[in-house]
Amino acid sequence: MRTLKVVALNGSPRKDGNTSILVRHIFDGLENEGIETELVQVGGQMIRGCTDCGKCFVNRDRRCASTDDIVNDCIEMMIGADGIILGSPVYFLDVTSELKALIDRAGLIARANGGLFHRKVGTAAVAVRRSGANHTIDTMLHFMLYSGMIVPGAPVIGIGYEIGDVRKDEEGIARAKEVGKNMAWMLKTIARTDQEEDV
Repeated sequence: MRTLKVVALNGSPRKDGNTSILVRHIFDGLENEGIETELVQVGGQMIRGCTDCGKCFVNRDRRCASTDDIVNDCIEMMIGADGIILGSPVYFLDVTSELKALIDRAGLIARANGGLFHRKVGTAAVAVRRSGANHTIDTMLHFMLYSGMIVPGAPVIGIGYEIGDVRKDEEGIARAKEVGKNMAWMLKTIARTDQEEDV
């Protein structure tokens, strides 16, 4: 079986904050099953929102016409991965603006090019202090489901405010590890099925 890979996009401007901690615990479950992982820092980057220029439907080159930020690099990594993890803290009851801009543009590029994320395995992780976790999760899951991705069970919610606080949320950390295992199982199941169909 070929080597499988998961890319995680961290929407938190805190590079090593609670969102990153949750994602790395998901990685534990994946890496224990021999799956490669890569964490991409999205939060804190200057990422413009979609301008609805429509050029992606004209060019169909799997790239956004706006080239002055990291979005095209992120899209390329997402296309090359078997699984995608989105992570964000709660900002005014939703994902960070950087992550929203990324998924708006990546989602449109994917649709313009025949469904680039179709049947990739995806999950989400949210770090929350008090409220807004469900809506934040919904934003990320809507992107995945609308893109035709496969979501293996409920995503991760970790409670914490100061950097590292989420480690005290034993249930959230345990859930992250379980999500990693579920994601690994789904990725391997899909890979085996694809291999059998190719024979």
